[in-house]
Amino acid sequence: MKLLLIMPQFFDYPQVIREELESMGWQVDFFDDRPSTHALVKAAIRVNKHLLHTYIRRYFAQMMRTVRNTKYDAVLLISGQSLSLSEDMMRQLRESQPQARFVLYQWDSLRNFPYIARMQKYFDRCYTFDPQDARDNPHLHFLPLFYSARYEKLGAETPQPPKYDFCFVGTAHPKKYKLIRKMSEELRAVYPRQFVYFFYPSPLVYYYRKLRNPELRKAKREEFHFVPLKEPEMMEVFRASRSVMDSAQSAQAGLTIRVLEALGAKKKLITTNPDIVNYDFYRPENIYVYDGRMDLNHVFFQKPYRELEDEIYQRYSLRSWLTELLQEEVDSVAASV
Repeated sequence: MKLLLIMPQFFDYPQVIREELESMGWQVDFFDDRPSTHALVKAAIRVNKHLLHTYIRRYFAQMMRTVRNTKYDAVLLISGQSLSLSEDMMRQLRESQPQARFVLYQWDSLRNFPYIARMQKYFDRCYTFDPQDARDNPHLHFLPLFYSARYEKLGAETPQPPKYDFCFVGTAHPKKYKLIRKMSEELRAVYPRQFVYFFYPSPLVYYYRKLRNPELRKAKREEFHFVPLKEPEMMEVFRASRSVMDSAQSAQAGLTIRVLEALGAKKKLITTNPDIVNYDFYRPENIYVYDGRMDLNHVFFQKPYRELEDEIYQRYSLRSWLTELLQEEVDSVAASV
């Protein structure tokens, strides 16, 4: 079976997803959903992708030269806020693959990226990580994110004495930066060993954010990193940490992928997302929901990590996630053979 994967080049997630798909028997062609990962290009696409109209059309034409020469069984588009394809481009893509089933997964809230709602008509099935979007839109199926096999392996290891009391690694969105800093300060007396890695794709993005967002006015440049943490380093940080800290972006109800990676690695979690209590893996011993004040008498700080049932861990694995997205495509191909 052949699959066309279109998604952002976001850390190494395309490679991880592609490798898992190939292990499931798919032949995969991958294309970024934008013509470049340069910070200026990414910023322009988010602000107004018409500024790059000619550049995007040239990239799309190049992509279509490959796509038109291949007959795909499925097309999977994983979309955040970076999607540069126009409706006309999506229509051309759909017309070039009439036999394929098209699946959309929304990795951001419609409140942050309303444009994607206009793209849903080109897909046979649409999913979202955001439960509120799924409740509000009958065309969207709710499906949380995943953790990859490397986090599952980490969870299977014998725990070692932690080097860090908690870790945070993520993009420094203004609200997120403010909350992580606040939680860090409130925990410093009891969790002094902290690993915090605020990331921006370039100094230009940092200065742009600092000028526009009051949460960053007092921020110092040395707090930020402009190179993403490499995956081996990320795994070592996770391995060495007692717990993981997380904060959702503004207007998002869906769980970040860091939450699911903490689940797979069997790490405790501190998060600002109150919706997490509605998930089957929520246990107060394992997950603390920050509401503006740290309660150090909470069971989270008093009890060790509580193991969950195996089926819960399996439910959020990358393989289970891909199986849910593509099962109808697998069944459809099998029926036509």
